[in-house]
Amino acid sequence: MFNRTMASSTDSSTAVDDEVCQLYERYQAAESDAERREIALEMGKLDGRRHSEIYAALENE
Repeated sequence: MFNRTMASSTDSSTAVDDEVCQLYERYQAAESDAERREIALEMGKLDGRRHSEIYAALENE
């Protein structure tokens, strides 16, 4: 299972961490390369969202 020790205390970060865990578990259970590739693309989109939130927060400081 995905390690959540790096989870932030904010609701947004927690929701993203939960989504990451779900995607990781789906990836591990995937039965085909095509399914894994689709899940990996979802992970990439989620990672991009997370990075844009981080950069936005840094700009507001």
